[in-house]
Amino acid sequence: MPLAIIISLLTILLTGPIASARAEVVETKPSQIDPAVLAVIFSGAETLHYAVSWSGGLKIGDIYLDIQREQGREDAYLISAKVKDYGPLSVFYPVDDRFACYVGGPMKLPYHYEVVQKEGFGKKITRIARFDQDQRLVWYRKNKEEEQQISIAGPVYNEFAAFIITRALALREGDPIVVPTFAERKWHEVQVSLIGRERRKTMFGFKSTLVVQPKMQFKGLYEKDGKTTLWLTDDQCRVPVEIHSRIAIGSLVAELVDYANPACPELIKGKR
Repeated sequence: MPLAIIISLLTILLTGPIASARAEVVETKPSQIDPAVLAVIFSGAETLHYAVSWSGGLKIGDIYLDIQREQGREDAYLISAKVKDYGPLSVFYPVDDRFACYVGGPMKLPYHYEVVQKEGFGKKITRIARFDQDQRLVWYRKNKEEEQQISIAGPVYNEFAAFIITRALALREGDPIVVPTFAERKWHEVQVSLIGRERRKTMFGFKSTLVVQPKMQFKGLYEKDGKTTLWLTDDQCRVPVEIHSRIAIGSLVAELVDYANPACPELIKGKR
């Protein structure tokens, strides 16, 4: 249970509905990306720390995200994440999960993804996915299983790369953008919509935010019921300051509690 609750905030966001059966393949186009925002996000030194709470403020874990330049490869970056549980549950079912997603190119598409999940006492799960975006292929392996070759319809993100690229979408109200996402060994098309703007209290003080929702129609690690909503700062940094998601057993909230990016000097904790 702790793993399903905490890691859901990293996977439910953009693992959305299975693609409809149609001939046309929808891709996220360069024209749908704000290049100024993308440059800030991938400045090479961004870190984010979220406190995760469950149903009314009970803290259950922490999510740490980093976006760093990948050494030795031009225009490549490492999106790394660490998930730690918190509180009494960690005594009975400790969780220490680590994720590494390597992305590159103008659209910051993934080319390698590694997951190491340590759950409970002694249990360990590893997953590796290799992406050939040009050949439309993904090679996937879980633990010591034989590697699978999976065909994809077009360029695709995974849940981590999709979460990051969502921040750079040139969203307009009433005009959703599709982000193709590979998750759970399948191709998904996810419509991401801007539903409004809101002034919201954040770790930076009160900030104008964009209210964004991905369209969800799926069941994944757990039974999900309701919408996922993100609040992004309405500036060139587009920092996700809060994420809400309803699930069948309550609700999840991830609140940004620590942030650093030299390309965003205006975002200082407590600055209004």
